[in-house]
Amino acid sequence: MTIHFIGAGPGAPDLITLRGRDLIAACPVCLYAGSLIPKAMLDWCPQGARIVDTAPLDLDTIIAEMEGADLAGQDVARLHSGDLSIWSACGEQMRRLDGLGIPYTVTPGVPAFAAAAAALKRELTLPGIAQSLVLTRTSGRASAMPEKERLATFAASGATLAIHLSIHVIEQVVAELTPFYGSECPVAVVFRATWPDETVLSGTLADIAEQVQASELERTALILVGPALAAADFRESALYSVDYDRRFRPRGGV
Repeated sequence: MTIHFIGAGPGAPDLITLRGRDLIAACPVCLYAGSLIPKAMLDWCPQGARIVDTAPLDLDTIIAEMEGADLAGQDVARLHSGDLSIWSACGEQMRRLDGLGIPYTVTPGVPAFAAAAAALKRELTLPGIAQSLVLTRTSGRASAMPEKERLATFAASGATLAIHLSIHVIEQVVAELTPFYGSECPVAVVFRATWPDETVLSGTLADIAEQVQASELERTALILVGPALAAADFRESALYSVDYDRRFRPRGGV
């Protein structure tokens, strides 16, 4: 048997990968993060599947479920929201499985920052404006930030920032970023991107905190900050320039 860790994407059921969907349909056991996974995805589980909401469970109990499936020879679809590579809490599960000798696979998913950018209809890296995207967060109860990973450190680069799990400290975020980006720097807060209740707040560092407070948004919202969010006067990429010599479109038509 195998534990299949699956990134379920940002929320919309049709934004899971085909591989992820097919694995759900093939596994007699499904463990899913109930607070973040749309129930519609569970419709792909085979008839009679054991479906367990892991939201109220601790790590030991989750691993016990996996061990039970291993003893029964049953594959497990383990659903996490977004993509598994960031803030998924999969690392400690994989470490436990390594210790137990239980095999697993990892299937990536559409990350929240990509869904948020799509909702805004924005490219986060524009020529001459920003060519880097920093995925970060502020300290929380579950995980403190390492000493060197500060918003000010990342802000000094001028890169586009995608700040996760931090909507509850929006005033702190604004205070730390304003000295580097300026009060008129564009900001967007995207709440539950791709869900039916998706909400987008657009503004600047000067007014975004007030907008958030008035909206009463909380928890699953992403903060995007940087000049690329509103830039209109940027040069076109050389990639598609008629003067750019590239392997698939050589100059002179040769």
